[in-house]
Amino acid sequence: MDHRLTVGVDIGGTKLLAGVVDVQGVVVDRMRRDTPSTSPTATEETIIEVVSELSARHDVVAVGIGAAGFIDADRSSVRFSPHLAWREEPLREVIGGRTGLPVVIENDANAGAWAEYRFGAGRGAPVLACVNLGTGIGGGVVVDGVLQRGGYGMAAEFGHMTVVPDGRRCECGNRGCWEQYVSGNALAREARELAGSNSPVAQGLLARAGGDAAAITGPVVTAAAQEGDPAAIELFQDMGRSLGLGLASLAAVLDPTLFVIGGGVSAAGELLLGPARDVFKRSLTGRGYRPEAPVVAAELGNDAGFIGAADLARGT
Repeated sequence: MDHRLTVGVDIGGTKLLAGVVDVQGVVVDRMRRDTPSTSPTATEETIIEVVSELSARHDVVAVGIGAAGFIDADRSSVRFSPHLAWREEPLREVIGGRTGLPVVIENDANAGAWAEYRFGAGRGAPVLACVNLGTGIGGGVVVDGVLQRGGYGMAAEFGHMTVVPDGRRCECGNRGCWEQYVSGNALAREARELAGSNSPVAQGLLARAGGDAAAITGPVVTAAAQEGDPAAIELFQDMGRSLGLGLASLAAVLDPTLFVIGGGVSAAGELLLGPARDVFKRSLTGRGYRPEAPVVAAELGNDAGFIGAADLARGT
């Protein structure tokens, strides 16, 4: 039996998660750091520090790094990251050179999708589409056991589909991207705008943030919704509708057998997924004459990215 351990690192817009993972997808050790996202060098030093510490405690054979951004076709460099400061960053060379370990770079959402396919809610699905609702939206597609990276390594960037022409400006440079309406950033922005308007329906949210609308975050809204706050529930209903519309568009292109929804925003569970399913079913092209792909919550939570990256590194 293969007993090799690998390190997976998941670098998001706000946090870095890392873990040592075995061949069954079991996490045997883990670490978390804040992401110094304005400095590529500082981010790389944080990765090196975490990998070095974990590899000193365990006999690991390779490192997989899931990075939020566009990864080149040979999985060595981050071409561009909307939420980090990397531009044409040769990450594999830098991290491999400093740690002495083989390194694979993968888009973080691709890594998360692979983890859900191998060990989570999407286990064995013939055509799996994962939508990861974090700081932005990441996507991943697995078809017949193969992670689909596209011709240039940049497939499944679902968050940057234009859904509102001339809509809100996105960090990617375009307007109206899906992630501007369905993501952690979008949830917090909408909640802050509602609270900042002094609307009486937002008083509960405002109280949770100590009276400061600017202090309202996505987790604050999620906790409020789970405890029955009407304004927070309404925000998730709005976001769920936007999510469902986007899933219907993806179904028209990909025809998946299963949608798995992950990321921090998905912690709201049925408050988000219920409205999303309703709108998905009403918006699906050919509805009534085709199978409807189930829309389910991811199982691996915030660990999915580094678990998937670690598993993919095993192929180096």
